[in-house]
Amino acid sequence: MIDELYSARILRLAANLPHSGRLAAPEGTGERVAKLCGSKAVVDVTLDEAGRVETFAQDVKACALGQAAAGVLGEAVMGATLDEIVAARDAMSAMLKAGGEGPTGRFEGLRALKQVADYPARHASTMVAIEATLDAVREAVARKSPDTRTSLAGAA
Repeated sequence: MIDELYSARILRLAANLPHSGRLAAPEGTGERVAKLCGSKAVVDVTLDEAGRVETFAQDVKACALGQAAAGVLGEAVMGATLDEIVAARDAMSAMLKAGGEGPTGRFEGLRALKQVADYPARHASTMVAIEATLDAVREAVARKSPDTRTSLAGAA
């Protein structure tokens, strides 16, 4: 059963980490660590005038599942809005914990990790990159428009 979890597709995704590294001048940075296994993601972003992700970099030290999720995220995040990332995170969480179908739209590739639902100890490592990205975008939005801090609380 563990062989199914670490399928060739998951391993290919894990090997491809788009936008690896850090930005020199990010508008927002997010960092998340999975306490159980130590998987870690640090994400830097800048946003365009419309609040969409314009530049993105990620430094991810995680297991193959965390790396695979980060790989999908890195391929899809450019141009994403805060609302899209919140929806993807919520759908990903529901997929892992409540039998949901998973993200749709630009983040639909995260459905490749659906089998992780059967391994609760792997949920946190699978979520570190998207959670760090969400934190980074929230910080960037808040910096661009300090009045948005109140509205960000609703997206938590």
